[in-house]
Amino acid sequence: MEETFLSPVIAKLIDLLAEEVKLLKGVRKQVKSLQKELEFIQPLLKHAEAKLQSREMRDVMQVWVKHIREEANRIEDIIDENRYFVEAEKHHRQSGCISCFHKACGFSKKLKQRHGIASKIRDVKYSLREIKDRGQGYGLRPLEQGASSTTTTVEAPIDPRLGSLFIEKDEFVELETESKALIRKLVEGSSARSVISLVGQGGIGKTTLAKKVYDDEIVKGRFELHAWVTVSQPYNLKKLLRNLKSQICTSERGMEETDKEAEQQIQDLRESLEAKSYVVVFDDVWQEEFWGVIKSALPDNNMGSRILITTRNVVVANSSPCDLVQLQTWSPAFAWELFCKKAFKSEFQCRCPQDLKNLSHEIVKRCQGLPLVIATTAGLLSTKEKVELEWQRVLDDLNSKSRMNSQFESISQILSLSYYDLPYPLNYCFLYFGLFPEDYSISNERLYRLWIAEGFIQARGEMTLEEVAEAYLNELSQRNLVTLSQSFIVGEGKFYGVHDLMHDVILSRASEVCFSRTFDGNKSRFRGAGRRLRISGSIDNVLKNVGDSPIRSLFFLDIDEQITESFIVTLFKKFNLLEVLDFDRVHLNILPKEVGNLFQLKYLSLRYTKVKILPKSVKNLRKLQSLYIRDNLIQELHVEINELRNLRHLIAYSRNKSSFDYGDGVRMHEGFGNLEELQSLAALEAHPGGIGVVKELKKLRKLRWLGVSKITSETWRGVCDSIRNMNHLQRLGFAANDENEVLDLEYISSPLRFLRELLVIGRLQNLPDTIPKFRNLRVLYLDSSWLIDDPCKCLKVLPNLEKLGLAHNACVGEELHFENGDFEKLKVLWVNEMDGLKHIEIDEGALPALEMLRLFKCPLLKEIPSVKHLTKLKHFEIDGRSVLKSQVKPFYCLVHV
Repeated sequence: MEETFLSPVIAKLIDLLAEEVKLLKGVRKQVKSLQKELEFIQPLLKHAEAKLQSREMRDVMQVWVKHIREEANRIEDIIDENRYFVEAEKHHRQSGCISCFHKACGFSKKLKQRHGIASKIRDVKYSLREIKDRGQGYGLRPLEQGASSTTTTVEAPIDPRLGSLFIEKDEFVELETESKALIRKLVEGSSARSVISLVGQGGIGKTTLAKKVYDDEIVKGRFELHAWVTVSQPYNLKKLLRNLKSQICTSERGMEETDKEAEQQIQDLRESLEAKSYVVVFDDVWQEEFWGVIKSALPDNNMGSRILITTRNVVVANSSPCDLVQLQTWSPAFAWELFCKKAFKSEFQCRCPQDLKNLSHEIVKRCQGLPLVIATTAGLLSTKEKVELEWQRVLDDLNSKSRMNSQFESISQILSLSYYDLPYPLNYCFLYFGLFPEDYSISNERLYRLWIAEGFIQARGEMTLEEVAEAYLNELSQRNLVTLSQSFIVGEGKFYGVHDLMHDVILSRASEVCFSRTFDGNKSRFRGAGRRLRISGSIDNVLKNVGDSPIRSLFFLDIDEQITESFIVTLFKKFNLLEVLDFDRVHLNILPKEVGNLFQLKYLSLRYTKVKILPKSVKNLRKLQSLYIRDNLIQELHVEINELRNLRHLIAYSRNKSSFDYGDGVRMHEGFGNLEELQSLAALEAHPGGIGVVKELKKLRKLRWLGVSKITSETWRGVCDSIRNMNHLQRLGFAANDENEVLDLEYISSPLRFLRELLVIGRLQNLPDTIPKFRNLRVLYLDSSWLIDDPCKCLKVLPNLEKLGLAHNACVGEELHFENGDFEKLKVLWVNEMDGLKHIEIDEGALPALEMLRLFKCPLLKEIPSVKHLTKLKHFEIDGRSVLKSQVKPFYCLVHV
């Protein structure tokens, strides 16, 4: 059965039955009955979501789904409150002796609690049955029984992308080289049938480009038969084949019997295409299995036939053996040209008047290189009076993401299509980006841990939860819903964000499904609804305005004032069922002991705060999975931390020398080896502690990320020996205790076949002959290594290296020489504070994939290295100053959408 937002609720009920919790006989029966009721409703919910996607009975379906969601939340409250009661009772028993009188009172209280659960469950079941009956009255049926949004007779809404198919010649500005390259893919090359896929996010203009090329005279003359089929979602195979057949089989014989089965239509198409050259465009494909179905109708007749597919999803594109063309957002120069062509098409010779230039540039900047938004906004401005007041109003609309204007509403509709295509829980993972401000980039690993804490991620086969979460993020990226930010921060993973307009779509959808809310303290205003709350600006009036809404996830971002201990204590009492608590870059000095009463907490972050000590009461957080205490003032963890047996990630390093330095870690007490579920430990201080630290470290065999700081020569061999049995290590970081300690990499004898990142801060005698064994290494950072020889000679043997950082006299030689054929996959090169470096030589044929080159504080460097052969270079910085601007060019320029 496909998952919905009811799936985690059902899972909670199953867990409740499996837990060693004493439930009254009647309560257990009620829980089982409630589980079955939800399992029956779940397929009806899938049908309701399909109707929402097709906009059939939209208002009615939204209300019905909302009622189901409210009851699901009630069930979660009942379960979590019961668990909280059990944990509180357990904690009370463990805290000291209990008198007979208190035992009797406690028994009475427990009995009352269990009877209360039974009563609440009965109420929910009654409400659910009423809602279910209403849904069936609306025609909801399990989809597998034939109910489908594709069978509806309701007239479909007008597709806002329709205008992309019909453009005037004077409304299209073409980059001749790129456009002709795409045409050549169609008309030249092998005589075998081939597929070309145009891939890009919604609004990038895939349909417009495809139609422009499809209508080109050269393309028309090359092929005998031509067909354009809009697929979209969901599609009806028989109808699609009839459409294709009507364009291919133009004879009377070919057009008869339009009600044939799909198999016969495929046969007819094959017969018509067998001896002809043809070009077929399938526009807006969403289903991964589409090519596997449709290819049977398209014979490979060795006549140079071509199929062109447009899709938002890389996975869909790769489902066929294809030539993939990835469309990118536009550079500022081309975005400006497009804007002027559209906004001033009938006046000023398509040039922007001087008095409107500043506002126009701001408007283009807000469009962020997305041609749909540029063209729509410019089209709107073309109807306005060319005065600053009108331009300012449009800019304000873009900044506020106002949907009062119908043209902006069409943008939202187009971008929303990608959201509606997402299954659960992928749609909830996507909505999570709405919890953070616009233009906010979040690390992939932080996302994984938050999604896991929220319960979005379930185990799949032998994959870890983190691996499943990684697969989800990759799918969002392949669907072009999230964008990867260019960065070089070792220890942080990759960073992802969303386009501003997509961020607004997320907020709109999040409000519909009551996913999350935000509170802007400076304006004392709430936006949205849901169990996840982000507080920013000021904390004044937060407690009064938030009411009694049950909050499970709480984020503090960009708070202007000091957060007091009394405020936090009151907050913990009010939201005692919190599962996620994230303080990020806020003025917080103390974490009160009352945090130990948050028995359900799974994720706690104190990043960039002034907290010095974790209270001993954290030992009560038995469900805690992720603890972020990096870049604050905590230097030592109490022994009580060793009781958190479910802890998977302990991130506790602090930077000091540079933005990529582990610097200081935390000291841990004997017994931390009992944290056997740990996958991330960064960074642990090895001195003082020495042998005891190494002994505990050997027990942590599930680690995938290990950082060790303050390593001495005496402890180095032991640290290297401790990683022998860490067969899953992917990221490894070492920092010496001081500049005199020598770290000999020869002692790392384990092959570490999964290692992808290696960070070493400290003096190295040399780079060992064992370097080639790190074949899967993607990122390497060397700091304060004092290597005499040019490291390029040794490192060039790493076949998969993508990022290389050399900092603080990583080498003391005068030259870095990148020879022809070296570093074929290197994308980022970062050279920082190399006091003796005088020359960087880059031969032609070296660094063919390099995209970013950053040089910083190299005082003796005599000249800028030649980069003329680096055809993929996008960013070149010297001392923070950009030398070379982006060379990315879109394949075409679009004026009309």
